[in-house]
Amino acid sequence: MYDLIIIGSGPAGMTAAIYGARAELDMIVIEKNFMSGGQVINTYEVDNYPALPGISGIDLSMKMREHCDNLGVNFVTDEVTGVEDLGDKKLVKTVQGEYEAKAVLLASGADHSRLGIPGEDTFGGRGVSYCATCDGAFFRNKTTAVIGGGNVAVEDAIYLANLCEKVYVVHRRDELRADKVLQKKLLSLDNVEMVWNSNAVRIEGEKKTERLIVKDKFTEAERTLDVDGVFVAVGIVPNAEPFNGIADQDKAGYFIAGEDGATSTPGIFVAGDLRAKSLRQIITAAGDGANAIHAIQQYLLH
Repeated sequence: MYDLIIIGSGPAGMTAAIYGARAELDMIVIEKNFMSGGQVINTYEVDNYPALPGISGIDLSMKMREHCDNLGVNFVTDEVTGVEDLGDKKLVKTVQGEYEAKAVLLASGADHSRLGIPGEDTFGGRGVSYCATCDGAFFRNKTTAVIGGGNVAVEDAIYLANLCEKVYVVHRRDELRADKVLQKKLLSLDNVEMVWNSNAVRIEGEKKTERLIVKDKFTEAERTLDVDGVFVAVGIVPNAEPFNGIADQDKAGYFIAGEDGATSTPGIFVAGDLRAKSLRQIITAAGDGANAIHAIQQYLLH
């Protein structure tokens, strides 16, 4: 019986692990992937984490993991399939077995949203990608399109512009939602073309991606973009499926909790991108992890 089981090893989970270790909690961190970091490892450059401007996502993740390892945090690589609330005891079910704890911290983050258009699944891994930093190198000196208008989309487009001959940015509105500093950098690039007020409607090709068809949302006129790759960056969805119903969630599936991370179910806490909140950033995830451990300590005392 552990004091705490942390599910997920992104910034929220690893920060919680650091604080939990310093509080001498008997705990484990269950991570699905062999590399800690969550979505951060797919970020080419992190320029808004205090004191570490320009650090790569992988390097930041490695530093967090090293901090955990130095404190003796126990990581278990396994996939959680469900969590049961048994009152004072919580049962965490995984592919490999079961674990018991007095408290559970859900920190499994979120994942990329999909477009749901023809060709997206067909050309997955053959030109369609959800991670520019992972797959961008395959498109050096080629033409790509980025779909989206937020920070991730703009960061992806900037990154790809350094590799590709040309980058289209397809956005359904007539202005970007990304931070102004990112917008300014993107719009200054000569090999980037904005495709405003347009939606992607299908991806075509023979054995690999060759064309992206977009439709103007006002005129409904279709335009064909000859591209070698399509990078989708249209938001995220919570990785909540194994935990649905364990505590109150909003309409999108995020768990409802305040800064202390306490959900509607005593002993079940949430931190990071899985929590319903207005800003999802590395630093807010880390803050969630720290706050949650403070609340969990209080919970364990009762």
